[in-house]
Amino acid sequence: MAHRTTLILDQEARTAARELAAAYRCSTSEAIRRAVIRHRDAVYGVPAANRQQRKQALKRLFELFEGHDAAEEVRRLKAEDRGF
Repeated sequence: MAHRTTLILDQEARTAARELAAAYRCSTSEAIRRAVIRHRDAVYGVPAANRQQRKQALKRLFELFEGHDAAEEVRRLKAEDRGF
């Protein structure tokens, strides 16, 4: 559930928020939200639920690529691209 909050930013913080918004290609408010979450994660670590979700995604990737020969794939792609 979202709640409206008013922040008073000095010029340096306002400029930083706008620069982040430009880099993220989002609104200034969204850039501030992302910055707060990322700073929290940097200070306290990634929440357990997020870690679990990341572990599950990584496990799924391992399953998908099990037995895959990357070197063979590169050789095949290079052979296919010789005509271009």
